[in-house]
Amino acid sequence: MEDYQKKVAENLKEVGKKIAIISGKGGVGKSTVAANIALGLAMEGKKVSLLDLDIHGPDIPKIIGVESGLLSLERDKIKPVSVGENLKVVSMAFLLKDRGTPVIWRGPLKMKAIEQFLGDVDWGKCDFFIIDLPPGTGDEALSLAYILGKLDGMIVVTTPQEVALLDVEKAVNFAKELNIPIMGIVENMSGFRCPHCGNEIDLFGKGGGEKAAKEWGLRFLGRIPFDPRIVEWSDSGRTILRLDPQSEASKAFLRIIEILLKEG
Repeated sequence: MEDYQKKVAENLKEVGKKIAIISGKGGVGKSTVAANIALGLAMEGKKVSLLDLDIHGPDIPKIIGVESGLLSLERDKIKPVSVGENLKVVSMAFLLKDRGTPVIWRGPLKMKAIEQFLGDVDWGKCDFFIIDLPPGTGDEALSLAYILGKLDGMIVVTTPQEVALLDVEKAVNFAKELNIPIMGIVENMSGFRCPHCGNEIDLFGKGGGEKAAKEWGLRFLGRIPFDPRIVEWSDSGRTILRLDPQSEASKAFLRIIEILLKEG
């Protein structure tokens, strides 16, 4: 394994800040957050690499509209799929026959795939390396931390209800156990503004993410409101940052991106 760690380190020597997006459970919109952060950084002119490590449920290509993308091989290196000038993407989805094909793998096979995604892909030079982890704190997250040796930080995504505190705690303790800095907590699907009366409705409660941040002394990166268009546009490979940059959700993403740019 040490030899492969050296290979990965050499392969990623021109890769900038390595940031993993994690959640304690599924269904919190983690991949949507990861995709919009990566796209937003790219729209700001930064070179960004986006690695979809959700091996069993790789949704990133669909969210950003590159489902038909194909990985290619050039000089013994895997070439990522390019999205515009500034964004490169690698996902298990590019290797599946179709979206309905299940990945029935145990831990060792998943670890080998992660090794290859990190060590055999021509990531080149980039400012930010965003990694979308699967829900929870299982094989993929542990393998990533072990193979990389060092992550610059993790962003924890949760939803507003207080029961989410339990899931945030797992992600936070996982990061602390592995000495990975936690860059902050994002509260996703936080409030819905009625298009008819303009009032805000707390569909999933309110303040769980902010409360978790205060409880563990972490930075609260902000609330991303629930916007039905995020679901609709993600299903068709479009993003709210591109289609409505003035929306409340886009502004929330841009505030997170601004923080990353200041610290990057």
